[in-house]
Amino acid sequence: MSETTNSNPLQEKVQVFGRFLSGMVMPNIGAFIAWGLLTALFIPTGWTPNAYLAKASGPMVQWLIPLLIGYSGGRAIYGHRGGVVGAIATAGVIAGADIPMFLGAMIMGPFGGWCIKKFDDAFEESIPAGFEMLVNNFSAGILGAILAVIAYMVIGPVVLALNNVLRTAVEFLVNVNLIPLVSILVEPGKILFLNNAINHGIFTPIGVQESQTFGKSLFFLIEANPGPGFGMLLAFCLFGKGAAKGSAPGAIIIHFLGGIHEIYFPYVLMKPLLLIALIPAGMTGVFTLHLLNGGLIAPASPGSIFAVLAMTPKGAYFANIAAVTAATVVSFIISSIILKSSKDTDSEGSLETAQTSMQAMKNRGKVFENETIINGAQIKKIIYACDAGMGSSAMGASALRNKFKKAGYPQISITNCAIENIPADAQIVVSHEKLAERAKKASPQAEHIFVTDFLQNNVFDILIDRIKSAGITQSNISADTPKSSNFNKNLLKLSNIKIGLTSVSRDEAIKMAGQILVDGGYVDKAYVKAMLHREEQVSTYIGKGVAIPHGENSAKSDIKASGLSVLQFPQGVKFDDETAYIVIGIAGIGNEHLTILANIATMLDENEHAADMLKNAKTAQEIFDLFTK
Repeated sequence: MSETTNSNPLQEKVQVFGRFLSGMVMPNIGAFIAWGLLTALFIPTGWTPNAYLAKASGPMVQWLIPLLIGYSGGRAIYGHRGGVVGAIATAGVIAGADIPMFLGAMIMGPFGGWCIKKFDDAFEESIPAGFEMLVNNFSAGILGAILAVIAYMVIGPVVLALNNVLRTAVEFLVNVNLIPLVSILVEPGKILFLNNAINHGIFTPIGVQESQTFGKSLFFLIEANPGPGFGMLLAFCLFGKGAAKGSAPGAIIIHFLGGIHEIYFPYVLMKPLLLIALIPAGMTGVFTLHLLNGGLIAPASPGSIFAVLAMTPKGAYFANIAAVTAATVVSFIISSIILKSSKDTDSEGSLETAQTSMQAMKNRGKVFENETIINGAQIKKIIYACDAGMGSSAMGASALRNKFKKAGYPQISITNCAIENIPADAQIVVSHEKLAERAKKASPQAEHIFVTDFLQNNVFDILIDRIKSAGITQSNISADTPKSSNFNKNLLKLSNIKIGLTSVSRDEAIKMAGQILVDGGYVDKAYVKAMLHREEQVSTYIGKGVAIPHGENSAKSDIKASGLSVLQFPQGVKFDDETAYIVIGIAGIGNEHLTILANIATMLDENEHAADMLKNAKTAQEIFDLFTK
């Protein structure tokens, strides 16, 4: 998109940073609301003062909310594992302060996630098979403890000093009656989609401290005040033209009642001169709050009039309503003058153009369905995801990785994992169509491609066309796929391969494959039931006459050692509407079994006769050689 490639790089970085900052706070707004309600009800100036119950609000704002922010920041960097280390690191910065450490959490949470990610990247290939869980748990604990100490001794004091500087600056503005001037920065910042970052990253930490001391804070209502946008949209209803006028009433409902302020941003982008209306309106609202001693007990998110009223403490209703009303009136008057004197508001395409521009601005840094460039960089991380991450996705990832290497693009990382473990930096996620809802929920930041077959699909064709059309150059890195020289012969023994079997039902074939794993000491009996249950959810048929039944992710505790079983059915076994001639039972703890699966995927993908070779093999040794060479 032209807006993406021609925009100011600094502006894009600021927007991405703003979205990341707000992304740490927005998922935890419920905790802010819960704290706000407890405070509004039970503090001495609340609706029903109760000193005993008021004690519950203290730990929430001092510990719970910062820890949630720290976890969210770490999780955004490196999934659940990053979130855990981020929360541990955040605990250190909380312990060393006597104020709510929101800013400290926004620093230590992402930093903790980044540190554990770098650790895993560095030692991923060095962990002995079977020791993954032990190393993962101790590395997270040790690294988290180190970061907590650093946070307590270094980061905490720095954040406290910065907090004191901010408070001093704010108190100065208040004392000299210049606090309304913040609207000069706030209103333009909102149009650049920094609204949540400004509100929750700057004003909320300051507001929480004031609220604890005074029972309310005007900082909660500086950015959240719906008045400026409401007044401007009212002016469009009366004096706008074309599509802008027709859509303004609906936008008012979404903005004023629903609290989605982004709805009015396209109207400003269409006519930037309207900032002249929004800035004085915002200043008027802040001045009114300051003059009448208004404010909220907690953040109003979203910025709906209902949320504003819900977070208004006893005795502040008149001031808050007056602030919203005054901002609305000023915005309406100035916007009306601008619109009435304008000569180009009748352009039918102007609003649509502004909305397109707005969407481009909002989505910068995300993967678009038909684009390959992300913030000026090429696709770097593709994830194949399935339920357990040990079978279907491993073979799909291997086949795609091999194709990209042969095409001259080995620099693109293509890995597999379980749906619940999709990393936060995944750009494209390939999964089965029956897992679509889970995949989108697990990685909302990524583009999703859904397939019905992990081997026979057009994912490579789709992506390679996009890469070539984007002008991305090929790499001169060798396309040879490294193979492990330390193949564990216990993974696949000749005794694990059965050939010339009579056709049976799908479930019976899975039980046979699972029983070999049980008899070989690879899994407990419960794992076989997990294999059957997994098959009921999504078929493990991967294409070209091969099925790879395996247990669910939750059944990994039933695996004693990584192993494979192979059953040959020359007449085939029905897997839904497909026929499998080779059924491969899989139990995987670490990554040992992935070498064999990569061999199988490569063989099936590159050799059109591979399926027949497997189907017609006369000895177990033939299949063993095909799988392990």
